[in-house]
Amino acid sequence: MKFFVDTADTADIRDLAATGLLDGVTTNPSLIAKSGRQFLEVVKEICAIVDGPVSAEVVALDHETMMKEAEVLRKLADNVCIKVPLTVDGLKTCKALTSDGTQVNVTLCFSANQALLAAKAGASFVSPFVGRHDDNGFDGIQLIEDIRQIYDNYDFGTEILVASVRHPVHILQSAKIGADVMTAPPAVIKSLFNHVLTDKGIAGFVADWAKTGQSIL
Repeated sequence: MKFFVDTADTADIRDLAATGLLDGVTTNPSLIAKSGRQFLEVVKEICAIVDGPVSAEVVALDHETMMKEAEVLRKLADNVCIKVPLTVDGLKTCKALTSDGTQVNVTLCFSANQALLAAKAGASFVSPFVGRHDDNGFDGIQLIEDIRQIYDNYDFGTEILVASVRHPVHILQSAKIGADVMTAPPAVIKSLFNHVLTDKGIAGFVADWAKTGQSIL
């Protein structure tokens, strides 16, 4: 499973990239606004930090303007992935861009039928929102299972990018299903390291080593 981080905080991105775990980055207008920085500047900086896809979202709602915005965004770096909403105009834009060799992430997916449409439009990634789906009384992980089955049935090349990840269990369940990618906030990714027995083991090693009075350096 590929690990993307869902943030526009370049300090967090650099920190995670240094671990070798990071395969890409997803951003959206809300995350950019939270950073307080200029949109194009932030995207360009992120693209220089990571080699993998960096999702940058268009803000227009009509196909013609989406294409104009995408043209600006894909000039920022070779690894920009244009992010479009799962609407009729979004899929028109997806089809046009992927036909031209540009990576596209179709976002705000909440049904398997929508994911089917995204795949048929040639999307590089489709982003089902598991956490937000759960919040509204649906089963987000079941959605991932349904999409995986449909994509496998027809051998679609679109990668399932699990978004709106709220906790490590979402990541575990998505990995067991066979999702291609997950994107999560930095805190959720860092929480994967945590286990009480790991902490206990380290504390024991440190205490035993201190008793020896030795030093490696």
